[in-house]
Amino acid sequence: MIDWQAVFMPSVPILEIFVRGTVMYLVLFVLLRVTFRRIGGNIGLGDVLMIALVAAAAQNAMARDHHSVTDGIVLVATIGFWNYALDWLGHRIPAVQRFYEPPPLPLVENGRLLHRNMRLELVTYDELMSQLHRYGIDEISEVAIAYMESDGTITAIRHTPPSDKS
Repeated sequence: MIDWQAVFMPSVPILEIFVRGTVMYLVLFVLLRVTFRRIGGNIGLGDVLMIALVAAAAQNAMARDHHSVTDGIVLVATIGFWNYALDWLGHRIPAVQRFYEPPPLPLVENGRLLHRNMRLELVTYDELMSQLHRYGIDEISEVAIAYMESDGTITAIRHTPPSDKS
């Protein structure tokens, strides 16, 4: 026999599920935003592992022991709501946009490595050079500017060679 009431009746008050989902979404968002600038670009095995572990650890804080389908639906809808709400706010409020999607961070200027910014983003010289090779750049001295974009990709602009005026 299927206990239809247990399948569809929430076992936890819906407002509690919404509050738990809201708190955990915002905490995880801030944690991941601060921790992973490169999440959209170069995501490594360690990054994936941390996200999976954080998700597993956060599950109990979000949902107690939800048993009904309704509990799960409300929790998923709450997380979806906050994902959309932050996108919407970021689109309309510049301060939220800067937090949600930070501006490009320079890594190289006029052929000089910006070590502080590279340390800040945990970018090694070898990682940077492998990205610069995609632009056909073999030496740091060839770079006018290179940025780490908000999605983790690296954009580089080569010094323009002096024109031959005879």
